Amino acid sequence: MDNGKKKDLAVVSKPGPGRFAWLRMSQAQTAFSATLITMASTLLSGLLGLVRTKYINAAFGAGPLTDAYNNAFLLPDMLSYFLVGGVASISLIPILNRYREKGDDAGADRALLIVLNGVAVVLGAAILLAEVFAPFYTRIMFHDFSAESAALCTHLTRIILPAQLFFFASGVLGSRLLVRKIFLYQAFGPLVYNAGIILGGVLLSPYVGIDSLAYGVVAGMVLGPAGFAAFGAYRNGWRYRFVFGLRHPVFREWLKLSLPLMMGVSLTYADKWILAYYSSAVPGGISRLNVAKSLFNAPMTILGSAAGAASLPFFAALFAQGRGFDFANAVNRSVSRVFATALLAGAWMMALSVPIIDLFRGGRFSPEDAAETSKYFTIFAVSIAMWSAQAIYSRSFYAAGNTLTPAIAGWSVTLISIPVYALLFQSMGVTGLAVASDVGMAISTITLAVLLHRYRLVHIQGLEYAELARALLAALLGYGGVVWCLRVMHLERGHQGDVVAIAAGSVVWAVICAGVLVGTGSKLPRQLMRRNA
Repeated sequence: MDNGKKKDLAVVSKPGPGRFAWLRMSQAQTAFSATLITMASTLLSGLLGLVRTKYINAAFGAGPLTDAYNNAFLLPDMLSYFLVGGVASISLIPILNRYREKGDDAGADRALLIVLNGVAVVLGAAILLAEVFAPFYTRIMFHDFSAESAALCTHLTRIILPAQLFFFASGVLGSRLLVRKIFLYQAFGPLVYNAGIILGGVLLSPYVGIDSLAYGVVAGMVLGPAGFAAFGAYRNGWRYRFVFGLRHPVFREWLKLSLPLMMGVSLTYADKWILAYYSSAVPGGISRLNVAKSLFNAPMTILGSAAGAASLPFFAALFAQGRGFDFANAVNRSVSRVFATALLAGAWMMALSVPIIDLFRGGRFSPEDAAETSKYFTIFAVSIAMWSAQAIYSRSFYAAGNTLTPAIAGWSVTLISIPVYALLFQSMGVTGLAVASDVGMAISTITLAVLLHRYRLVHIQGLEYAELARALLAALLGYGGVVWCLRVMHLERGHQGDVVAIAAGSVVWAVICAGVLVGTGSKLPRQLMRRNA
């Protein structure tokens, strides 16, 4: 028997890793298992986020205290965005992936250390400056705040600022795991982060009030995303060394890829800054908007951000291997499935918005707060498919090593959208801001799709339009069925009635959507249920 046949037999006879091997902490994942793990983690984190929202609503309500707390995140977020490009792993993964393709793991680790140490020094200095100038920022950004609210916002901002250093470290160390297709360590990070905020509030609020939430943010970031990423990297052979060189070719390459992300302002980030700027003029406005956005982000993150994050290393690998056709097909397939699924989810969210939001009523969060928040939530839900598709499209550019084009597009869309926010806020109040958010995201998503087409990276005609049409029909009929069901049931308002309404409505929605999809010959149900979808 020749050596080739012996090798083939050896491969065939080698015992398999087992059905649940992909759940091992250091096991490399397939595209399917990576998406499954990321979505499961995001789902659990989202559930904890809902608990966090419920706790904050009950303990602190929607008013000056929570307005100050919610706005305290903006300066740290801006610092991270403009100095690191939001998420360091986006621009670092293509570099590390290139080393991995060459089999040079030592070179990849050195590159990682150069970026980690270099940016940590710069970011640390920026955080110190931000601590000093935080009062000036608060006075300019939230000029309608009272003196007490402004002082509290500044105080909370100063507590939260150092967490950005650990957020950056988690992104850099996590990129080492992502290029190895290892996702489980990072899956635990968001869970601990949300748990940290909840525990901080429960344990410390009797002593330090709303400061407890800010302390929980820092503890959750250190022990969660940063802690698990560091532990995972260490378990997989990484060791820290102080390697510093702002002029090193690797750092320059990372900076070149990251500069467009730092300079470009995507509406996915700018949206929350714009919403906060305008809604701060209305007492409790930013708090109610934040509750609506938090509840909206739970399914949106699962559908868009989680799928996009899981897909990025696989997209990058296909592009690095020169498999342009497979790259385009993978992107179109991901966008089509995510968009179709998001249409169905959006219908469910809009039809059940009132009982969903009413579940978070209680304590200092009044029925009036819940009713207003429900209106914002319904409006946000209209755009969930666009938000989800945008997450895939943007990462397609990043996987291709092109961060400049989406950055320019981001600036353009943001500048175009700002007058829309202003005009709709003046004419419709806070409700107009929610509508403007939808309009801006639609423009952003369509712009990225057109640019990918023009650059001949991903052709628009490759989308599965027939599947999208079937999903849209199912979503419309599902929405109508749920609305009719709730009208017929005439349930009394209250948490028990809310649970019954959500349960009954969900069953009606699922039956109608499944029936329409199956009846029209849609492949979506099989794709979602099948392992190799």
